[in-house]
Amino acid sequence: MSKVKVAAFSISLDGYGAGPSQDLQNPMGIGGMDLHKWVFPTKAFQKMHGQGSGTDGVDNEFAERSFDNLGAWILGRNMFGPIRGDWPNEEWKGWWGETPPYHVPVFVLTHYPRKSFEMKGGTVFHFVTGGIKSALDEAKKAAGGKDIRIGGGTSTVRQFLQAGYIDELHLALSPVLLGKGENLFAGLDWSSMGFSIERVNGEMATHYVLKKGG
Repeated sequence: MSKVKVAAFSISLDGYGAGPSQDLQNPMGIGGMDLHKWVFPTKAFQKMHGQGSGTDGVDNEFAERSFDNLGAWILGRNMFGPIRGDWPNEEWKGWWGETPPYHVPVFVLTHYPRKSFEMKGGTVFHFVTGGIKSALDEAKKAAGGKDIRIGGGTSTVRQFLQAGYIDELHLALSPVLLGKGENLFAGLDWSSMGFSIERVNGEMATHYVLKKGG
């Protein structure tokens, strides 16, 4: 059965999923890249970017698992790029170069229409102006029975949590304190969401897997 999930989502010890002041030099906000130090050395990440052999272990297992059975992704506008407001043109095609790591349809939440386009490796970006329910409906149609991954950013994950759409959530808790930015936990009544919790210690992060109705 198809699931809606968040996977390999890195957060700081104080609950931030991104730092402040996102721009071209700071795609994850100031200090935000430090959240992902656990995944950079892994075999999964290195292979994805055509680099060295990478490391095995728990962190790598979670990185690899995050791509299992995916049929579609949903991203927030900020996750796609730093441009705000109406699209000035169609030149910006994401942070990831000519071959994004998705390889399936990706639905980007935005208030401003834009034509879909395809990149190398099978990634097709679609732009959804009708909100999270509309994006989820379109993603389910495109996923062909496979899972749908909510890629972020933090605000997007919070919206899907508040709507009750997420079945499974994997958080990688990094030993970092950001102090400000986008906080995942603030104001959410987690006890009412019905998740069971599993904790696994990795090499550079502590992994929490929350499953609905477990």
